[in-house]
Amino acid sequence: MPSYLVVANQTLASPTLATAVAERIAGGDARFHVVVPATPASRGFSWEEQEAVAAAERRLDEVLGRLRVLGGEATGEVGSPDPVAAVQDALRSMAFDEVILSTLPPGISRWLGQDVPTRLRNAVTIPVEVVIAPRKVATKPAA
Repeated sequence: MPSYLVVANQTLASPTLATAVAERIAGGDARFHVVVPATPASRGFSWEEQEAVAAAERRLDEVLGRLRVLGGEATGEVGSPDPVAAVQDALRSMAFDEVILSTLPPGISRWLGQDVPTRLRNAVTIPVEVVIAPRKVATKPAA
């Protein structure tokens, strides 16, 4: 059974990520492991780590339920604030066939600004697909 590592935070509810997941499920049984980096909210120079972890846990719980409804096996974890480090941590304990990185659109995405897609492709030996959420999903307030 193919196994996919999904890395996302604010874009977990995006239609582009849902489409990427549905395409893989349409190919037969699929297993997904979701890593939600505990990325701090943008509020100047200070942030609370506990707040970032709690928000990531809420998002993770919601997306795991949606994945199971779609028909995929789903597990997950809250990871390092750095998405590349979060992926590397997950790869230490599980094997995956592909990484699906979901991010905000250019101009508002910190991950694209930090060139996470290139850094991630250089850090792992499996394929990495980048899906970009539509701008309207990105403007929803983070829970």
